Amino acid sequence: MKVKVNEDACIGCGACVAIADDIFQINDEGLSTATSEKLDDSQADKAREAIESCPTGAIEEK
Repeated sequence: MKVKVNEDACIGCGACVAIADDIFQINDEGLSTATSEKLDDSQADKAREAIESCPTGAIEEK
């Protein structure tokens, strides 16, 4: 599984970081970024939960 954050859609609410801080972090601009685009199976469930929790739909599964 791969994830990507669309920074144009991100509002920096931090929901993804609260759910999966091993996958997402807030950058210097206050927006979320994926620390690793390619995830292993153990991270996939948390990544999908973060995708569903994003209020702007800024996180994409690839």
